[in-house]
Amino acid sequence: MSEVREWIDAAESVVVLTGAGISTDSGIPDFRGPQGVWTRNPGAEKLATLQNYVAEPEVRKRAWRSRLESPAWTAEPNAGHRALVTLERRGKLDTLITQNIDGLHQAAGSSPARVVEIHGTMREVVCLDCGERAPMERALTRVRAGEEDPPCRSCGGILKSATISFGQGLVPEDLRRAERAAARCDLMLAVGTKLSVFPIAGVVPVAKRAGARVVIVNAEPTEMDELADAVLRGSISEVLPPLVE
Repeated sequence: MSEVREWIDAAESVVVLTGAGISTDSGIPDFRGPQGVWTRNPGAEKLATLQNYVAEPEVRKRAWRSRLESPAWTAEPNAGHRALVTLERRGKLDTLITQNIDGLHQAAGSSPARVVEIHGTMREVVCLDCGERAPMERALTRVRAGEEDPPCRSCGGILKSATISFGQGLVPEDLRRAERAAARCDLMLAVGTKLSVFPIAGVVPVAKRAGARVVIVNAEPTEMDELADAVLRGSISEVLPPLVE
C-alpha cells in the first residue's frame, strides 16, 4: 500500500479505468459479480441487447419499468468516487475512463471534460431513428404518466437510454481518446473492474506496453492481475482514499 502511494505521488499523468465495483458501495449492484444483476436474473441481460430492444415492444416496456426502479436515481457518490476527485485536484489525473453509466463521478465533482463514459450514460435518452438526445427524467415522467413505451416526440422513433447496449458499437472517438490517454500515462489505475469487457479493458495492456505502472484495486480477482505491478483487494471506498490523499 505505501509503495503504491509513493508511485502515485511520483506520477505525473495518471489514467483511471473504473467499473461497476466503484459504485457498489453507493448501492448500485454490479452485473457479473456473485450478487450481480445478470448473475441473479439472466433474463435481465435481454433488456440490454439492442436487437431484442428494437424488435420487441414488450422488452422495451420492461426496460422502461426497470429504468424507473433503478437504484441509481437515489444513489450518492461514495468515498471511492471522491478519492478520484482528490486525485484530479492534486493535478495528477489525466483522464478518467468509466464503464459505468450512473454519472456518479460527475456528481462527486470529477470534471466532465476529463471523464470518458465509454458505455454512455443512463441520464439521457437518445432516439434510435433521428438521434435526438434529451434528459432521461423527461422520458421517465411520461412513463409515470402512463406511457409504457414513450416514442420520440420529434419523429416518433424508438427511445432508448443513451447507453451502449449489447450489439451496439462503442463511440469510436471515445475509444480513441481512452487509448491515447493510456498510451501517454505513467500510472494506470484500474478500479472496480474485472477487466473482462473488451475492447476497453485493452487500455490496461496499452499503458503497460508504453511503460506505465499498472495498479489494480478490486474486491475480486481480475483477468489482468498477472499484468499488474500491484493488486490491492478490498472495499474500494476503503482502499482508494488513503492511496490518493
